[in-house]
Amino acid sequence: MSNPPVFVPDRTDLVLLTALQDDLPLVPRPWRVLADRIGITEDEILRRMKTLREGGIIRGISPVLESRHLGLQAATLVALRVPEDRIDEVAAIISSYPEVSHNFRRDHSYSLWFTLAAKDREGIRKVLAEILDRTGISATDTLDLPTVSKMKIDVRFSFVPAPSREGTDGSD
Repeated sequence: MSNPPVFVPDRTDLVLLTALQDDLPLVPRPWRVLADRIGITEDEILRRMKTLREGGIIRGISPVLESRHLGLQAATLVALRVPEDRIDEVAAIISSYPEVSHNFRRDHSYSLWFTLAAKDREGIRKVLAEILDRTGISATDTLDLPTVSKMKIDVRFSFVPAPSREGTDGSD
């Protein structure tokens, strides 16, 4: 059995990936604005994004929200010891909570980690207690690591020089 071919993005794909990390306008046709910015058509943007997704380069596009501005003043990172045969079941329960923003598996004795945000520490305590009750995970198999100081690191990958507002020629 052979491996599927590896997708190799061209220069225009790299320009698109760089642009997607920046300002995606909140307008009815954001892809058209982005297409104009980098010098290709809206249809070309959509075709390339589909190809990048199918090639495993893009997993999704989503906003990064500042939870404190939404009234969520408390946050924590939780780690659970979950038996291997229950990972999917427990992860599904955790992911069903709107207070959970990330839920990921680690190769560690604490195998499931997730972030939880709420109005205050009491809100965190209630949601975490409910999750533990529903999953049957013991408090002794739980690490609750509350946010003490928040540091945001704006990580961006520079695949090519960022396009100017006037756009680029989009050549490969």
